[in-house]
Amino acid sequence: MNTVTIAWKSIQQRRVSSLLTALSVALGVTLLVSVLVINDVIDRMFNQTASGYDLIVGAQGSPLQLVLSTVFRVGAPIENLPYRYYTELKKDPRIEEAIPFAIGDVTQKGAFPIVGTIPRYFALEYIPGRHFRINKEGKFLPGTWDAVIGSVVAKQNNWKMGDEFQLIHGSAESGHVHDEKFKIVGILAPTGTPNDRTVFVNLRGFYQVSGHEKPLDEALKREAAFFGETLDEEKLKRLMKENAAHDHSGHDHGHNHAHEVPDAQKEVTAILVQMKGDRLRGFTTIKFQSELKEANQAMAVNPIRQISWLMTNIVGNVRTMLIILTSLIIVVSGVSIFVSIYNSMSDRKREIAIMRALGAGRTTVFSIILSESVLLCLGGGILGIILGHGLVFIASPIIEARSGLLINPFAFSSIELILLPILVVLASLVGFIPAMTAYRTDVASTLSD
Repeated sequence: MNTVTIAWKSIQQRRVSSLLTALSVALGVTLLVSVLVINDVIDRMFNQTASGYDLIVGAQGSPLQLVLSTVFRVGAPIENLPYRYYTELKKDPRIEEAIPFAIGDVTQKGAFPIVGTIPRYFALEYIPGRHFRINKEGKFLPGTWDAVIGSVVAKQNNWKMGDEFQLIHGSAESGHVHDEKFKIVGILAPTGTPNDRTVFVNLRGFYQVSGHEKPLDEALKREAAFFGETLDEEKLKRLMKENAAHDHSGHDHGHNHAHEVPDAQKEVTAILVQMKGDRLRGFTTIKFQSELKEANQAMAVNPIRQISWLMTNIVGNVRTMLIILTSLIIVVSGVSIFVSIYNSMSDRKREIAIMRALGAGRTTVFSIILSESVLLCLGGGILGIILGHGLVFIASPIIEARSGLLINPFAFSSIELILLPILVVLASLVGFIPAMTAYRTDVASTLSD
């Protein structure tokens, strides 16, 4: 019989205490694996989602807030930019794509964010290498009052093709319900990004919703102030007269009342920008950011840098804290293994002495006790890995329903590859003293007692 077999039979003799000891290790490993898997999914989702565009242009303020509100639809937008700024920006020869976003409303059911944008948004990759996919009969916002919804929105609201809904300005509970209705013409396939929890409407229709346009005189004054232009009373009256035929601010538009909104009354919350070129793309992007900063009108933010800062300084610290706590649980479990084996040594002295008398050497006895410690740690570790992924498997639909994150419960973190070797080292450390106690057992005195 080899040492591992003897160690296993010894563990079986102390089934209850051995099981509880292994379970304590399994608990720590379960928590650690759950933290690692979910953290890797969140980290990958944040970084991939933010890498679809070179820059996000928005009003001056917090760069992180701009990224969170635009890309992840979390929190309120900073401020809006005049629509004229967007039309001039997209003419810049260095810009490949400029996608406008108008954010601020939510759905009445589910409080999902509403994003007014153009069909071109869906033609681009939402993350590198992946394009939007839509249901067979779906279309990407061809009409003014068309809407495309994410997979989570469709599932939770039980919406289907052809259904209509209204926009709410403010919160879903106490906000103002707009009269106009949008019709669902497409349902996106799951992407594992915030797009799954978003409702996209045609930008033209978004502007034609009552209350979305500013009063004409206020809009003209704000636009002139933004661009640093002089607007005297005479010029204001002339511009008011030129746009009077299209000014519908303050009017009750009714259900899907089509009307053309003057550009001066339109605003965009953010602009997603892709720069031209490959070799000098990074240099062009930095120079473009500097130019916008010097102009002091808007700011251009690199979404990847902001998310990296968030993941490193906030999410990363939380992850580190959780890993330290779960690691301490594993260490405490190792101590419990030490206590369990060490306390059993007084009851096993006679057993060890008999083994020695039958010819077992000191090294053999030492190896048996050490093997017990390793078997308990490894058994608990393997069980913990299985339970950890099982916990993620159970939690994944709940997390998906609440956050839209698609979590693969069978995904492995790279740290899991070194987890079992670490447990072997831990088992060797905690089993060393009990093994030395067995090694030094005096055969003659033990048997005579």
